[in-house]
Amino acid sequence: MSAFIQQLPALIGVVIGALGSYTAIMRSDRARFRRERAARWEERRLEVYADYARSLKKSVTLNYRVAAHLGNDPHPHPLSPEEAAPLLAAASDGRDPSGEALLMLGSREAVDGARAWVEVVLEMEGFLREGRRDPQAWQALLARQREARRDYYAAVRDDMALAPGHSGQWRVLPPPS
Repeated sequence: MSAFIQQLPALIGVVIGALGSYTAIMRSDRARFRRERAARWEERRLEVYADYARSLKKSVTLNYRVAAHLGNDPHPHPLSPEEAAPLLAAASDGRDPSGEALLMLGSREAVDGARAWVEVVLEMEGFLREGRRDPQAWQALLARQREARRDYYAAVRDDMALAPGHSGQWRVLPPPS
């Protein structure tokens, strides 16, 4: 019996060591799982933010082209409203699924920024549907659209903890005369 009692502290040490190792490994695995899950969701959110911006930018670019056809914008590739109609409809249809993903995964501020941006884009589409030829009013809409886009990107960067980015505004050259 005395041999067993002499070895009991070593046996207890082995059991305590095994439990400690098991606990440390489990905590480490849980922490790694949480980090990996958070990283996956961060990647997915960034993808959703970018998809929404791309889908909205398609509409914006088409609007520029129609505005050029009406004489409101210097875009070098004008497009008639008739030619643009199916393209605008397709862009709008493409925007809906990315908007739903944005609602599901986006931060409140980013979703609010996206809503403000799309509202201005819809105003631009209405302006063009009316066939208005008013370059000054168009320029005011463009300024509002750029501001809304800038605010959306700022909200996305804040949500993703990214450094401030470029404003995205640069001087557009007038069309050649």
